[in-house]
Amino acid sequence: METGVAIFPTHDAIGPAEVARLAEERGHESLFFPEHTHIPASRATPHRSGRELPRRYAHTFDPFVALSAAATVTTRLRIGSGICLVVERDPITTAKEVASVDFLSGGRFEFGVGAGWNREEMADHGTDPRTRMAVLRERIEAMKAIWTTDEASYSGNYVSFDRIWSWPKPAQRPHPPVLIGGDGPGVLDREMDTWEAAVAELNGE
Repeated sequence: METGVAIFPTHDAIGPAEVARLAEERGHESLFFPEHTHIPASRATPHRSGRELPRRYAHTFDPFVALSAAATVTTRLRIGSGICLVVERDPITTAKEVASVDFLSGGRFEFGVGAGWNREEMADHGTDPRTRMAVLRERIEAMKAIWTTDEASYSGNYVSFDRIWSWPKPAQRPHPPVLIGGDGPGVLDREMDTWEAAVAELNGE
């Protein structure tokens, strides 16, 4: 059985590179970093635990910067986002970041994605919480087009661009594994049928 580590990489905790080095030395298979660009001070959306939101949520490094630091001090450890809040990100920029980390790490990146739970946070990025699952799907599909074609284009309800060039391509073919994360009430019942097919397609199965 293989084990992995997940930790919030914050400016006042053990550094991303150091925790990666320790994880690899101790035989772990993978290391995952979560993402929050910010936490709205209104705190209108309660934490899913029902308790006060832990301080670390507002103190995390950008995951791709932290994962780059982790990649430079390891050779075997798989590194990943756990999870990347794709609904809060530009898909063209995120596709570039994923491809860059995967290329520079020698194909060790795992792309964990999700739609998020903090409604004010995603709204600050211009995403309507009611459409976040559709936004998530389109942005991943758009990124897949960028990773797998020399001249990519995409046309959807929430993402649209025509004929772009973007390199490097990911080291993994056709692209890094896309892992869907979520733990809200009803998430499995609501998404399982749709996402089983989508994940299989996105992972080239």
